[in-house]
Amino acid sequence: MEHVPPPVRRHVASVRVGPDAVREAREAVAGHFAEAGIAPESAFADAVLLVVSELVTNVLRHAPRSPLTDVGMTVSGDQLVVSVADAEPRLPDLTLEGMGAGLRMVAELASDYDGDLSAEPAVDHEGKVVLVRFEIPL
Repeated sequence: MEHVPPPVRRHVASVRVGPDAVREAREAVAGHFAEAGIAPESAFADAVLLVVSELVTNVLRHAPRSPLTDVGMTVSGDQLVVSVADAEPRLPDLTLEGMGAGLRMVAELASDYDGDLSAEPAVDHEGKVVLVRFEIPL
């Protein structure tokens, strides 16, 4: 029998960096929870939205040259990946000693759901993408 991979659903919202960025990013991600089978009032949904808030806040603090941030949510099988891209090419220090309190919290939330935190140079622009992978709870 041929293995058929699960469909990949990816949604990306470009959010203007400014006072409404965190709210807009959270709304963009939360708007796709039902499609991904995530209960909007669940602890998992809260964890995902807290991660979005923290990553967008980091863009506001550490990527001042970014007029926009692309906030993505990718779902494939039982995995959900939140991505936040900005125009700052410097990658965050993801060592335990190098992370600030916010990224430590993000890493802990990802770990709570058998996931992880990573960062990589952006492929299609000068900048970076921070990725948080979660296993979607059943």
